[in-house]
Amino acid sequence: MKASFVSSLSVSQAMRYSTMRTSSDLVKAQKELDTGKVFDSGLALGARTVQTVTFARDLERLNGIVDSNGLVSARLTATQAALGQIAGAAQEFLGVLTASVSGDAAASVTRDSGSSALAALTSILNTPINGEYIFAGINTDVKPLDGFAAGSPAKTAFDAAFQTHFGFSQDDPAAANITTAQMDAFMTTALEPQFLGAGWQANWSNATDQTIVSRIALKETSETSVSGNDDGIRKLAMAAAAISDLFDSNLSAAGKEALVNRAVGLVGEAISSIADLQAQTGVVEQRVDAASERMKVQVDLFELSIIETEGVDPYEAANRVKELLSHIETSYALTARIQQLSLLRFLG
Repeated sequence: MKASFVSSLSVSQAMRYSTMRTSSDLVKAQKELDTGKVFDSGLALGARTVQTVTFARDLERLNGIVDSNGLVSARLTATQAALGQIAGAAQEFLGVLTASVSGDAAASVTRDSGSSALAALTSILNTPINGEYIFAGINTDVKPLDGFAAGSPAKTAFDAAFQTHFGFSQDDPAAANITTAQMDAFMTTALEPQFLGAGWQANWSNATDQTIVSRIALKETSETSVSGNDDGIRKLAMAAAAISDLFDSNLSAAGKEALVNRAVGLVGEAISSIADLQAQTGVVEQRVDAASERMKVQVDLFELSIIETEGVDPYEAANRVKELLSHIETSYALTARIQQLSLLRFLG
């Protein structure tokens, strides 16, 4: 007969290692229970891992575009609201101009209407939405429109154009002799280049003609902003600036009449152009919404495919977690009992 012994330390260490392994398995099982997916897809799926990785990549890309479309939709909604406000200001201005043509509006009322329209236009275009100027084209960190205050580049250029064309300033007594033909010529040859030509971006606008282009679907892009350099906005600014400035000068009655008649045409064209912008923006809004809906359907399909490939049975995962917890609790209890074993206690 051979005598042998068992070390209580070796038994204790064996239980310790077993508990560590069980704890590691518990972490994996708990994650599977929380995520509903296998802990290690490569180990569980083998060659099929490539398929799930591809699904996950496409899913992440689709979700990114859907999230981006949410920001695009917010910008387009704000653009529509702003265009509506500009159109409303233009309609009010046109109403006063029409009354002025028929002699039912005083010169001061007409002048103030022009000032109000220009102030509204500047304020609306220069209002940031979510930290960006939505009418600045791709220069979203810069205010798109400079003001018409005294000393500004726009006002300085306007005064210079008048001085150059007529040889005297707006407040000069000689302005009272300006004829209808002379005012028409001034509007065409001097003011139009200031607003409808190169003078607009030189003195008025910091916006770019290039607008923001967004990817609204995997294979679809669209222009998703409106530039403050649109012709309708320029024409409204031209009419409002001319009325607000020249109706507060020594301009002759004939000159003012010619100015009002020209402004009526400009504002009418501006309203039509702004309406076109609203329609175009509405079309883009519909495209963005439709693209998001299509991609959400694709997202659902990808998620279903991933769950079918990597998913675990939630009831089975929960039972495994319970079993591992029970195993660990038993191991701790046994370890504590073993650590209490000693020869002295046995002999005593």
